[in-house]
Amino acid sequence: MIPAEPPLDAPVAAKIHWANDCFDRERSRLLEDQTLTDLLEALKNAVHRSRDNMLRTGIVDFCRECEEREGGSCCGAGLENHYSGMLLLINRLLGVALPHQREEPSSCFFLSSTGCRLVARHVLCINYVCNKITSKISPDQLASLREAEGKEILFLFQVNENLKRLVRRYPTAEHAGNTENPESE
Repeated sequence: MIPAEPPLDAPVAAKIHWANDCFDRERSRLLEDQTLTDLLEALKNAVHRSRDNMLRTGIVDFCRECEEREGGSCCGAGLENHYSGMLLLINRLLGVALPHQREEPSSCFFLSSTGCRLVARHVLCINYVCNKITSKISPDQLASLREAEGKEILFLFQVNENLKRLVRRYPTAEHAGNTENPESE
């Protein structure tokens, strides 16, 4: 039985707990779905292409320098509140161990000393590039990055929708006594 997903405004700890619980209970059943496993693989590849693009354009170095020398704020505390339990479950299915505590009080819960701990990131995190960076890279580099990010976002959306459909198939705590098909709701 899957507990109901916590609302978006729930504390990050509750969303992490839900994602870990769903992963522990349903990992085998979820990963038996070929469509989901194919989409997860496509998402991993798209993330890899986006991050390679960020490395080639120097964005990773710009961000690291900003964080270390200027106290960076792009990945600030509170950003984690945009993450849903479902997005965290996607990360679990991609092999990410979710953290139990924040590493730096002024940073996002998911930021570590080596960067973001997550593979599947929120659209805000994928798409945000500050003016300092856009002024240092060429329009062609930015266009290439945006194209790669667009593919990442598309696969993230498809994984999310497919996963929601699969999770709805399994009984939740609210439907424990309900004999009707949960998909018919």
